This record gives sequence, structure tokens and C-alpha cells, in this order.
Amino acid sequence: MFIDIRTSLFAIYLFLIGDSSALSNWSYAGNPSIAVLIVLFSLLIVVYLMNLLIGLLNNAIEEDNNRISYLIQKAEQTWFPEVIHYYADIDKTRREVERLIKEGKWDTKEFAEMREKLLKELQIKHDPINNEVVLKKLSVLEGKLEKLEKLEKLLEEIHAK
Repeated sequence: MFIDIRTSLFAIYLFLIGDSSALSNWSYAGNPSIAVLIVLFSLLIVVYLMNLLIGLLNNAIEEDNNRISYLIQKAEQTWFPEVIHYYADIDKTRREVERLIKEGKWDTKEFAEMREKLLKELQIKHDPINNEVVLKKLSVLEGKLEKLEKLEKLLEEIHAK
């Protein structure tokens, strides 16, 4: 009995890998039951292997979905806090802000509310309209405008002649 089970398992293994020589001793015409068993075996093995393949694919897809959902959830998180606390020496900060104001780099459109609060905390009086740097630039532009007006008059005179 033990030898029969081992030989039948070996015959099944050979049949799985496509070698039907183990069943060549029997004729299919004389034993229709062997032909039915071979067909049933083939169908069951195909269904089993397809289920195994589907299960493996399902695991792979599930891993990808977990990674994708992890990345989506990570992208939806807010990474920066609402408030950032930073310690700075008040004297050094005051000097730096005054330097930026003097060079004309302080009056930008970015962080307007924060700049106003910083000026208030540092007790610096700054009026962007009366800023010396802006007034100097404005006077330079006025000089250039006067030159352009003179050139325009000269062009009109030349054009009139």
C-alpha cells in the first residue's frame, strides 16, 4: 500500500509537469474512467493554480494599496506648525531691522502683519511712505522723468521743423 501511494504521488507529479508516461501503460479507449480522471485532474489543478495566482496578485495589490494610502495620508498631513517660536536677541534684531529699513529691503509685501508686530515689539517707528530710501529713489526717478520730458520737447521741435 505504501509503495502504491508513493508511485501514485510520483505519477501525479509527473502528470503535473506534463509527463504522461506514467499513464502510458493504460489505454484510454479501454478505460474511459482514466480519461475522465485525467480531465478532472487537469481542470482541478488549473482551478487550484489560478486561485493561487489570484491570491498572490491580491497580496501584491494590497501591499501597493497600503503604500498608496499611506503616501496619500502622509501628503494630507500638515507638516508645519501654526506658530514657530524663535528666540532672538532684541538688540541684534533691532539693529538688523533698522539696517534693512535703511537699505530699503524691509518694505516688501511678504509677511506684512508679522513685520508690523515685530516693529511694535522692537519699538521702531517706521513709516514706509516717509522712508528715506524710497524718497531718494523717487527723487532719482523724478530727475529721469524731467530728462525724458526735455527729450520729448526736443523731438517735437525737430519733428516740427
